[in-house]
Amino acid sequence: MALALRQIALVAARLAPLEQTLVDIFALSPCHRDPAVAAYGLQNVLLPIGRQFVEIVAPTRADTAAGRYLERRDGDGGYMVILQCDDHDARRRHVDALGVRIAHEFKAPGFRNMQLHPRDTGGSFLEIDQQLNDSEDWVPAGEHWRAHVRESRINAIAAAEIQADDAAALAAHWGRILQVPVQKQGDLSLLKLDNAGLCFVPCRDGRPQGLAGLDIVCTDKAAVLGALAAHGIEHDGAQFITGGMRWRLL
Repeated sequence: MALALRQIALVAARLAPLEQTLVDIFALSPCHRDPAVAAYGLQNVLLPIGRQFVEIVAPTRADTAAGRYLERRDGDGGYMVILQCDDHDARRRHVDALGVRIAHEFKAPGFRNMQLHPRDTGGSFLEIDQQLNDSEDWVPAGEHWRAHVRESRINAIAAAEIQADDAAALAAHWGRILQVPVQKQGDLSLLKLDNAGLCFVPCRDGRPQGLAGLDIVCTDKAAVLGALAAHGIEHDGAQFITGGMRWRLL
């Protein structure tokens, strides 16, 4: 069964500063803001990276799930790993058989959504969705996202890094949920999807387990590094930190 990394969600105390930083560094163009998330006390924006997306969500009121997550992980950072499958019904039956609870789900025209309960997944929110009809489309990104794709500096998310107290155990658990075998590379446990990897590593930055980093495919690394310098963001030529995330430039 097909399974691809389609979207990453970040959570921030304030949306606009992180949005502007990512737009400036990677020369991205925001494609969609979903008014429906206001019902959950949130605001959001989606930024296309090739045919994948980085979403930023930020709480607009007290006592929201996103706000509690910010407190639990001690600040801005990774929030959700969102995957695209080609058989949502089969995935749902498998999740039910494992006893993994559903935290939230919805059906929209041409789209099926399934967000798994974080207490049953660990590490990060994990969501499995299906885009019906045209699999290249993506309902959460709005109708006009293709017009906002900018690939002058980056064009893909190659991997998401999840840190955990017991990285091997968490990788094995996600592997069971996703029906993907775990591959070992030193202290790293890897799940290979159709278009990217999910890497599980030990906690190493003093923060609790969670989505901690992204590997980004560059088309013009020099331009990215120049933008980092303009923003005063430190880097080692291959990695920098912003929004509570480690960003690796490939």
